[in-house]
Amino acid sequence: MDTVSNEQKTGMTPTYDYPAAVTVPMPRLTEADYKLPTTGDWWYDGGDHPVDARLSTGRCITNTGSSIKSLMAETPMVNGKLPPQQEEFNDFMGRWVEPVRESVYGVEGGGYMYGGMQPGFWNDGAHGVVTVGRGEDGDRTQYVHVVTRPRTDLVRLRDNGYTVRRVTNLRTGEAMRFSQSGGHLSILGISDWDPYDTVFKVETDGHQPYYEQSGVDATASSARAGHPATALADGNYETYWDSDAELPVSVTLDLGARKRATALAVNQREWSPTHARSTFGRPEDSARIKDYRVYASGDGKRWTQVRAGALRSARGVQTIDIGDQEARYLKLEVRSLWGGPQAPEFFNQLRIDEIQVAYGRPKPTRAPLPLEAEARGNQLSGAARSVECGACSGGRRVGGLGGGPRNSVTYRDIRAPENGDYRLQLDHTAAGPSSLSVSVNGAAPVEVPVVAGNPEVPESTAVSVPLKAGANTVRVFSTAARGPGLDRVAVAPPPPASYTPKTTLTVRPHGLQWVGPGQRSITVTATLRLDDDEQLDDVGLAPRLPAGWTADGGPATARSLRLGQTLKADWTLTSPPGQDAGPADIPVTADFKLLGRQKSVSDPVRVRQLPADRIWAREAEDSANRPGSTGITGCGPCSGAEKVRNIGGSEQAAVLFPDVVVPDGGERTLYLDYTVNSTRSFHVSVNGGPPTVVTVTDIGNTTPRTTSLPVTLKPGASTIEISNDTESAPDLDRISLG
Repeated sequence: MDTVSNEQKTGMTPTYDYPAAVTVPMPRLTEADYKLPTTGDWWYDGGDHPVDARLSTGRCITNTGSSIKSLMAETPMVNGKLPPQQEEFNDFMGRWVEPVRESVYGVEGGGYMYGGMQPGFWNDGAHGVVTVGRGEDGDRTQYVHVVTRPRTDLVRLRDNGYTVRRVTNLRTGEAMRFSQSGGHLSILGISDWDPYDTVFKVETDGHQPYYEQSGVDATASSARAGHPATALADGNYETYWDSDAELPVSVTLDLGARKRATALAVNQREWSPTHARSTFGRPEDSARIKDYRVYASGDGKRWTQVRAGALRSARGVQTIDIGDQEARYLKLEVRSLWGGPQAPEFFNQLRIDEIQVAYGRPKPTRAPLPLEAEARGNQLSGAARSVECGACSGGRRVGGLGGGPRNSVTYRDIRAPENGDYRLQLDHTAAGPSSLSVSVNGAAPVEVPVVAGNPEVPESTAVSVPLKAGANTVRVFSTAARGPGLDRVAVAPPPPASYTPKTTLTVRPHGLQWVGPGQRSITVTATLRLDDDEQLDDVGLAPRLPAGWTADGGPATARSLRLGQTLKADWTLTSPPGQDAGPADIPVTADFKLLGRQKSVSDPVRVRQLPADRIWAREAEDSANRPGSTGITGCGPCSGAEKVRNIGGSEQAAVLFPDVVVPDGGERTLYLDYTVNSTRSFHVSVNGGPPTVVTVTDIGNTTPRTTSLPVTLKPGASTIEISNDTESAPDLDRISLG
């Protein structure tokens, strides 16, 4: 069976995280098919192609941690032997898997319907998955697979309410030191890293501080028929609530009486990828929560906002800490999702399997996490004092830091292996926007902006600081009247210089812009969105204009961007007077700093002059069109290096070209640029009229061809629709008028 829907998925971050593109929800009976040789064909082509062990083992482990089976496709044998590099990899896998067999065989993905801690991105660049045993108590023993190791010697992840008793390095048998508090497990002092997957066996006392779903009633402001809000608290991950494409939308949880509540654990439906991508020309995007708010109430009438922010587009359970609340009702309001309108199947389509309510956290262990603000070795001066904070590391934080350097906490022994710049992370609490000041080894303090949040829930902000080899002194205070609280700091080497956080830069218009002779103006809009849990500083967004071009406005700027936040701008760009506008490539560029390093991302607006025998042209992939359920795919030989695929087969699989402007109207020749690998037909409709059938035949689906037909247009703006309601049409490169 050729399971095309799960075949050779690529484009994820990290590259091995195959499940990030899987669109099969839990419970999964699905198989991930991927080619073992890194290059070459699926079949044997006579070559001994390399095998990327990092990519292949990473795919295998992340699939296992997502309840997906792996099929590593090897080329056929020749005379009873596989190509040498594949054979070598097979021998390696047999040796490599054996010491951790119990963590990959007979297990399920952790963080989903089988229980377990939260998988995904952890601290300091770490990434991995969790596996759990099957059966009623299978989640008592869990396996933390660190596929990408952090830049430090510890791994820190959400504990999801599991009280940890023992942690062991499964490959070596070494008993590991660990610290647990504030809803996190930290495995400390790791020195023996496997190059592909360091596995820790975590033995727990089970999943404890969560209310039984049978005692929670759920209602929602909107629901699709057959998928009511009651599915959110029925304990069944095979039923789900569907918001019926309504946004904003809210879910209200009734605990039955006023009770303590500390967090919401949200399992969203695993039916969409975690990021925008196109597969076989079909657009996909994440249908997961981005912007949210949480409210608490004692009577269901008077509500208090207790948390607001953005959730990362990620698989598995997502936990929203809300501090320590006494409430009968909790309301989760979803303001937006990650997906965009270019993928209509997923756009605004919110689905959630279960929401659980936590009423506490596992007790802090005696072993503290390094660099907690309230640690005994630190010096608290002035009004600075240790106060309780259940969601904080160690269950406490330092408050009273406002009013300047007289009220401060000083770390007297922050150690660095060598001189250089380091990433200093500040975990802080704040009710409103504020700032902290950081002074290293007596140097002038650096001000660090702090976002508004819940005064009982830590948020993180990172800054680059210079440290010397050995011991360093770091002093933290606030110049605000009432400064933030400080939970802890963490020190790590900065990310590699090549690292740029994941962003989405959307520039419109997209596709080559065909213009007539003379001076021209083009309206350009751009939106930059931060998709990683990082902080961008000194953000600017502007076009880089060719000589002679002008813009009607300057750059858009923001002091900082956090997860999910956007920066938007628009300009009218005008070409030089007295000459033709094209050809010109105009990059729209976002410049920003990450830990003091200058970074940029860019997307061009490309302008071309119409051929002499054309009066109008537009690319099929142009953002001015309405693509329906079709999709854009790459096509090197095509105009603009893209084309539109998957036209035909239904009414929705059509491309509508609005605003086709011919001032005088009348009869014109319509040219269709296409590719096709058989005999297929376009249906061409002008201004909603009856379609004309245009049949073409060719071999080679990457060779653009041109056909034409006469059309009659009205003066001003017309519409042209390219479709085929019953059968697949050719792929469309562009249309133009003679």
